[in-house]
Amino acid sequence: MSETSSIQEKEQNTSKSLEIAPNTTISDLAELLNSNPVDLMKQLMRVGIMANINAILDIQIIEKIATAFGYTIIVKENTQPASLFDSRKIDEEIDLSNHILRAPIITVLGHVDHGKTSVLDAIRESHIAEKETGGITQHIGAYQITYKDQPITFIDTPGHAAFTAMRARGAEITDIAVLVVAADDGIMPQTLEAIDHAKAAKVPIVVAINKCDLENSDPDRIKRQLAENDLLVEDWGGDIICVSVSAKTGMGLDTLLENLLLLAEVSELKANPNTQASGVVIEAKLDKNRGPVATLLVQSGTLNIGEKIFTNSTEGRIKSMFNYNNEKIENALPSYPVEIMGINKPPLAGEVFMVASSEKEAEELLEARKKSRSKISDYSVSESTVSINTGQLVKDIPLIIKTDVQGSAEAIRDSLTKLSNDIAKVSIIHSSSGFITETDLLLASTTNAIVIGFRTSLAQSAKQVADSVNIPIKFYEIIYELIEYIETLIIGSEEVEEVDSIDGHATIRAIFSRSKRSKIAGLYVSDGKITRSSMIRVIRGGTEIHDGSITTLRRFQEDIREVGVGLECGITFSNFEEFQEDDELIIHSKK
Repeated sequence: MSETSSIQEKEQNTSKSLEIAPNTTISDLAELLNSNPVDLMKQLMRVGIMANINAILDIQIIEKIATAFGYTIIVKENTQPASLFDSRKIDEEIDLSNHILRAPIITVLGHVDHGKTSVLDAIRESHIAEKETGGITQHIGAYQITYKDQPITFIDTPGHAAFTAMRARGAEITDIAVLVVAADDGIMPQTLEAIDHAKAAKVPIVVAINKCDLENSDPDRIKRQLAENDLLVEDWGGDIICVSVSAKTGMGLDTLLENLLLLAEVSELKANPNTQASGVVIEAKLDKNRGPVATLLVQSGTLNIGEKIFTNSTEGRIKSMFNYNNEKIENALPSYPVEIMGINKPPLAGEVFMVASSEKEAEELLEARKKSRSKISDYSVSESTVSINTGQLVKDIPLIIKTDVQGSAEAIRDSLTKLSNDIAKVSIIHSSSGFITETDLLLASTTNAIVIGFRTSLAQSAKQVADSVNIPIKFYEIIYELIEYIETLIIGSEEVEEVDSIDGHATIRAIFSRSKRSKIAGLYVSDGKITRSSMIRVIRGGTEIHDGSITTLRRFQEDIREVGVGLECGITFSNFEEFQEDDELIIHSKK
């Protein structure tokens, strides 16, 4: 018996059956699959099928979804479920005819006094005349300008802490991160934190070296420091765009904006405006005159006055809506920031909002989302610790290290990275001196990292976060005990017997260039599923040319955990970019 036949026979023997009743809805199917309706709705939305929680599914669509979850379906006799959707949409390539180009969403990060706000202010004042409906103002925390007839949305956050807090709540809103570094000061501790947080978010980084008009500015020194932190700029042979600017004189701002638009063009940022709106809460407050107000960023669909809106913590009906100029508007398209009134209380920054067609649907989706959030939170917290504590194979051991002094941080970082081998890799997500802060814990929660404290302690402000987010925190006073702990994790990994499991198959249909030295493979998953932790064998002409892990998994510019059968996605390989169109991929994992 061939290896392929053996695998197929094994998959058939271990396949689970699912009995489908007439008129099965998304809600029914989610319950049968022990999943949640919101995730199923999102998968359907991404292939152009819009449905609410009570929509009746076509039997062929149910079969595709069930297969992705490892089930085969059995249809009860004499039943013919009503079909609201054309199942051919699953088999065909994704129809992007309803999608339009949207504005790129930019978050500006950097050290507190390096000119982040000054750069934003200078951009606003320089290009206010180009915007047909006016320029951007300080009215709300998200602004939009128009440069060369193309809109660009800026998210004005307090910094990387707020940036990571949004990611910790599941909000992936940034397309590009701009890192502002002062030419007369250089890389500072907060700059390093901003770099680590942007890398963890896996978004393109553009460096703006500010204050280049000063006599003591030294851009080359900044570039050397960036190179020391694995950010090699383009004119030094790397792929990081770096622009010298001056918020004071306006020097380089046009070049910065042109590069942002170039990155956006390469990324082909699109969204469907012809659906119910969804997006992210940027900020919210309780105004003594107007009541609860929230700043929203629409990511998909069109948001309209009078619609029922809800998040995890609040709900309401939109009574009034204002743009970034404080002008009343009736609707908002994707990538558009607005301020709304009509909610019953201020939501949390970073919460996802959705629009429902009825109050009943809103209540059902709200309940489903609450359960989903709880499950996702539990999973993200325990994912790395379970794999460590149960002795399963650990491919990556992510760490966040905080020490008493910077010298200790560097010494520990160097010692631990040397422990990596072919079985397990020690990844230092962030390391610095000082207390373990709320920002460190939020970063750990989004990257499934273990927090290591060496001769330091937990900051008072972080204790509440530590209690609410159950992430592993280890404290050490002696360096060799810390090293022994990591060695124990690695040894535990080496003792595991590896069992290769075939999880699915895919085909490379397109190749996109993200930068001069970075390419993205556009895949179609023909069966099974692909996850962030999947291993990929690349087959060309019947010969295996590569076997390794992936570094990113995205759909429509959104980082996701997995992609099921019949869907398309984009991936980047780890240390491999020689892939070609029509390459066949075997998705597998070690267990």
